[in-house]
Amino acid sequence: MTWLVTGGAGYIGSHVVRAFQAADIPVVVLDDLSSGFEQFLPAGVPFEHGSVLDAKLVDHTLQEHQVEGVVHVAGFKYAGVSMQRPLHTYEQNVSAMVILMQCMEAVGADKLVFSSSAATFGTPDVDLVTETTPTMPESPYGETKLIGEWMLRAAGRATGLKHTSLRYFNVVGSGSPDLFDTSPHNLFPLVFDMLVRGDNPRINGDDYATPDGTCVRDYIHVADLAEAHVAAARRLAADEPVERVYNLGSGGGTSVREIMDTIREVTGIDFTPDVAPRRAGDPDRIVASGELAARDLDWQMRHTLHEMVSSAWQARQAAGDAYPR
Repeated sequence: MTWLVTGGAGYIGSHVVRAFQAADIPVVVLDDLSSGFEQFLPAGVPFEHGSVLDAKLVDHTLQEHQVEGVVHVAGFKYAGVSMQRPLHTYEQNVSAMVILMQCMEAVGADKLVFSSSAATFGTPDVDLVTETTPTMPESPYGETKLIGEWMLRAAGRATGLKHTSLRYFNVVGSGSPDLFDTSPHNLFPLVFDMLVRGDNPRINGDDYATPDGTCVRDYIHVADLAEAHVAAARRLAADEPVERVYNLGSGGGTSVREIMDTIREVTGIDFTPDVAPRRAGDPDRIVASGELAARDLDWQMRHTLHEMVSSAWQARQAAGDAYPR
């Protein structure tokens, strides 16, 4: 039996696909290529080009490939942009998920791993975020991810859908030189772009209540994230108990200045980041515990910060002129 990875041609989804392949679990990919790239797909992986909003295509994909479970990665992922495009965000993240779940129910595919987000928490007023930390999303993006979790919970009660949701913060690095993060909103690509252009990166605020004065956040390697999705799918397939949600966190966090220092070391480009004013609403520290995921999903931070930066930089360099600009 096969698993469907929606958004499997994107940065995160393509790593999930390769993790499934490494685990000898057959996969099929559905992706509209709005932010993904067909060249990210390994040879031989079946690919359906289109949107999760297309119910006929989703139904065809599930039946044609005898899909037993879905890893739902597809969605509109830009929290800041979602403030300007709320209806688009709801359509892509909520309406599409309704269609996906309806089609799954119709064909009897009863397992779903949801790639959720720590944006469901908003700005938590705790030192360490856990699965019981109140959810108070502050963007349409965060709201849609929380609604997705609610829909799974309701369907689980009503139809017996087996499900779990994985919440995480900042995903970085690369598991292969031919896979790279092209997001115009993520820290690593932003800094790399500036360095390639000869511009100076900047830090937004250096007077936070942290050891070096810069914000502390959770950063996890994309390959570690992909492995967690496979582990969750395996537990669902084996009918083993899972929590409704898991945080994939480091428990410690990394400061923006630590990242800048590591980028300077890895790239060999000497720079001193400019210091800009704080951005409104940026908290000092947001870090999550990964204890529950470690217990059930063998979740570990298997990559160091140096490995996160070096793998991302290697992939960016390997892309050369193929890197979207």
